[in-house]
Amino acid sequence: MKQRIIGFDLARTYAIFGMFIVNFNMVFGSYKDQTTIGNFLSLFNGNSSTVFVILAGMGVALMTSRSVYSIEEKIKLKITILKRALFLFIAGLLLNFIWPADILHFYGCYMFISAFLIFQNKRIFLWLAALSILIFHSLVFIIPYETGWNIEKFQYEDLYTINGFVRNTFYNGWNSIFPWISYFFLGMFLGRLDWTQIKVQRKMFLVGLFLYSMVNIFQLLFQHASISAELREFMYADYLPPFLPFILSTFGFGLMLISAFMYVGNKIGESQLAKSFALTGQMTLTHYVSHVTIGMILFSMMEGKNLTDNTTDLQPTKPIYILLFSIIYFVVSYYLSKLWAKKFKNGPLEMIMRKISS
Repeated sequence: MKQRIIGFDLARTYAIFGMFIVNFNMVFGSYKDQTTIGNFLSLFNGNSSTVFVILAGMGVALMTSRSVYSIEEKIKLKITILKRALFLFIAGLLLNFIWPADILHFYGCYMFISAFLIFQNKRIFLWLAALSILIFHSLVFIIPYETGWNIEKFQYEDLYTINGFVRNTFYNGWNSIFPWISYFFLGMFLGRLDWTQIKVQRKMFLVGLFLYSMVNIFQLLFQHASISAELREFMYADYLPPFLPFILSTFGFGLMLISAFMYVGNKIGESQLAKSFALTGQMTLTHYVSHVTIGMILFSMMEGKNLTDNTTDLQPTKPIYILLFSIIYFVVSYYLSKLWAKKFKNGPLEMIMRKISS
């Protein structure tokens, strides 16, 4: 296993742990909780999902990282990516019936589009990321962002209509193509870099630090300033809607986090501990589906809550219990990954996806 890949998989391990916290907190907790632990859980909002998508883009780029391919090899790779995109899209739509905040079918859309762009120059991906952000902000002036949403209950009320599904997929869903594919394109750019070089790790970390700091400084400056309600919403929007400050901040966080894990991977990639944690990152698809099905059911049973009820109407679970359950569920996932890897190279759902796309 290459050290470079170790760093990539360690970042994916973080991302799936962050997704555990975010999703368990979204269903059982309260985003209004202002306690110390509640604020700590809120730190994972947005950052975990965006890193998850950036790493997805990196994964596609790493699949096609050779400098030279024959025409036949290019066609084969495109078909493989298209098959995986279809698998994720269908799997995500099925999961959507029980998990409305599903990211997999959006992930399938990103992969479908990327299949036709994978052999472009890496700088093209940055321009495409910028274009997707511009398209989203242009759509805001045409279609009110809250169209279709019941924000208080986090429900998209006309999803299962043609207009609603198209609007949700391309514009104002949880992880809609615009602007979320910008994270995927950023990942494709990053996947083309030589992360074994310290100067690459340092440069990407500093770029990330600049973006993250810039947004947070502006937000501090505007915090007590007399500004319009529209500008305040634009500056402080968090995930829904994903306005430019949120995007730039999460770009920055993602760059810092990935650079840090690549550095760690290059330093201790051969250690048994790093390899063990990397195994969890290699099975993110399995763990993602597991935690929004098995994990949610277990937590609801422990809390005595019914998942068929609207959880926003129920008494929120204390943040400490959400954090503890997320940690325990991650530890169990970690050991199950190690156990599974003794006999199989890929996770259960990863095996199915690879079998279908081979």
